[in-house]
Amino acid sequence: MPKLLRRSFFARSVHAVAPDLIGATLLFKGVGGVIVEVEAYHHTDPAAHSFGGRTERNSVMFGPPGYTYVYRSYGVHWCLNFVCEPQGSASAVLIRALAPTQGLPAMRRRRGVANERLLCAGPGRLCQALGITGAQYALALDAPPFEIRARTQDVDVAIGPRIGLTKAVEQPWRYGLKGSRFLSKPFKT
Repeated sequence: MPKLLRRSFFARSVHAVAPDLIGATLLFKGVGGVIVEVEAYHHTDPAAHSFGGRTERNSVMFGPPGYTYVYRSYGVHWCLNFVCEPQGSASAVLIRALAPTQGLPAMRRRRGVANERLLCAGPGRLCQALGITGAQYALALDAPPFEIRARTQDVDVAIGPRIGLTKAVEQPWRYGLKGSRFLSKPFKT
């Protein structure tokens, strides 16, 4: 059984944590799969929610690493982020896509689709499939209902610009499992 990731795993640079999450397994209440795509957001990054300072919405980002930052995108979709770096840094990794492996019937029911590729390809789809909402804001990542296990083998990580941004669009801070059919959007080769 691969080792559980502890909060200390997240107490590193967001740029080290993000690629190291590719190939790890994320489960929420026993439902989830292999992380195949993430994006890094550093506090010095104008696209980061913490860039303008602490607010009620982003306050967990300023706390210790290893907690969830869950927010609503465009008032519609929930998005799951992992808080990284030492307390006060306010940096996080957005979980963009999973290759679904566990709890597929529940994911299909929540998403209303049968196509495995469309269950968790995108941060909003992923949260809907896993049943993650704002109720999971500020939960510890190394305790139930979350279970995150380290990858068991080396993986080929693709790197490219983040998706859907208007600020800092040139930053190559999107990481994905090279060749995965579960990515939200293919990487340019």
